[in-house]
Amino acid sequence: MGALAFLSLQSVELVYMAAAFLFILGLKRLSGVKTARSGNALASLGMALAIAATLVRVGTEVHWWVLAGGVGLGTVVGIVLAVRVQMTGMPELVAFFNGLGGAASACVALAEIGKFVGGDTGGASVFGVRGADFAVAVVLSILIGAVTLSGSLIAFGKLAGKVNRNRFGPIGGRLLNVLLALLALWMCHLAGFSDGSGGLVFSYHLILAAVALVLGVGLVVPIGGADMPVVISLLNSYSGLAACATGFVLHNNLLIIAGSLVGASGLILTRIMCKAMNRSLVNVLFATFGEEDSSAKDEGYSNVKAATAEEAAPILDAATSVIICPGYGMAVAQAQHKVRELASILEKGGCEVSYAIHPVAGRMPGHMNVLLAEADVPYEQLFDLDQINGEFQNTDVAIVLGANDVCNPAAEKDPNSPIAGMPVLSVWDAQTVFVIKRSLSAGYAGIKNELFDLDNTLMCFGDGKKFVDELITELKDQ
Repeated sequence: MGALAFLSLQSVELVYMAAAFLFILGLKRLSGVKTARSGNALASLGMALAIAATLVRVGTEVHWWVLAGGVGLGTVVGIVLAVRVQMTGMPELVAFFNGLGGAASACVALAEIGKFVGGDTGGASVFGVRGADFAVAVVLSILIGAVTLSGSLIAFGKLAGKVNRNRFGPIGGRLLNVLLALLALWMCHLAGFSDGSGGLVFSYHLILAAVALVLGVGLVVPIGGADMPVVISLLNSYSGLAACATGFVLHNNLLIIAGSLVGASGLILTRIMCKAMNRSLVNVLFATFGEEDSSAKDEGYSNVKAATAEEAAPILDAATSVIICPGYGMAVAQAQHKVRELASILEKGGCEVSYAIHPVAGRMPGHMNVLLAEADVPYEQLFDLDQINGEFQNTDVAIVLGANDVCNPAAEKDPNSPIAGMPVLSVWDAQTVFVIKRSLSAGYAGIKNELFDLDNTLMCFGDGKKFVDELITELKDQ
């Protein structure tokens, strides 16, 4: 290696170290609401440095037009998605990006195996020629990457309402999943440790990829809609683990570090969300919670009292404290800006306004925080479940906007309920509860919400954004 090439390689590694530091610092700052925006900026800067260093590293091995085309295409797609995808579509977009990460890892591993079988191996195994570390890293990249790709695409389809389990026949059955997992492990062994011709070795890896793709579909198809936030977080972790394995394939330290960060943080977030639902990860993956169609379940209530915006406004006008509990319905209605306007009017009248954020409100981790930040809601007004649950008993009005299962008293009062033991927002402790919702239909868990029948609950039927706008108009006229 020439002196210039050595210095270039050393410079690339130094830039990789700087990028890794920015990733770690950015991830640390993402853990706080106030610092999340700067954390995202630091992580983005780290990725820009990583891309630039990689272009320098492979610039002598790949045609410049290939590199420019890849960077240009990725930049254009990223900008278009950032501009055009609404916040309601963020869960689907995150799931799709997870899948792309898995696909990239699997494709890189297959490309490296293509280089291997293209040489003279003398019929030896990947293990015999390149060592156990390479053989294991390759099969893990393909296995985890392919599972992440197909599983993420199914999650994307479920979130978009375009995937129904009935369309996949036996795929998703527990016995078939077990058989597929065993077959995938056997193919991992054959691909990495069996002697054979180059074509046979490559075939083993392709079969492994195909089996892993079917396994990914089978693992995600039976999971219910109520558990999609957890699934997205878990798939995000999978994409990181696949990238980490690919880092070992390429001997790229930055990929190993970044993949480890994503994998570990995704697993931690998955654990946090499972705890928030009082359920184990095994239960999430195999219980098909909320899979049944609940859109028409609006019967079984006997004490429902409705209120119009004209009737609700005087109660809000007299309130000295209000807690707003947002859910996915707020995202669907794009009501976050109107909610911010409503809060401003209440605050001008001397009312204290807070926001109660449940860990699994919405359809992806942090969904409500992102929406409210978009509407410039002050960070100081956002409180998680543990911080604010004791405050409802001292609150005049709780406004439930599009949230359902996370405000269901059955979690605490019905030991036979599917959500028994799940930590929920105790909105019923407030003096008055407004539930802004289109109908009495059940949420993703597919169960009746006893909150709708309580004496201090008033149902405010209608589109979230439109109803809040009517409240604003009425309050201005008070």
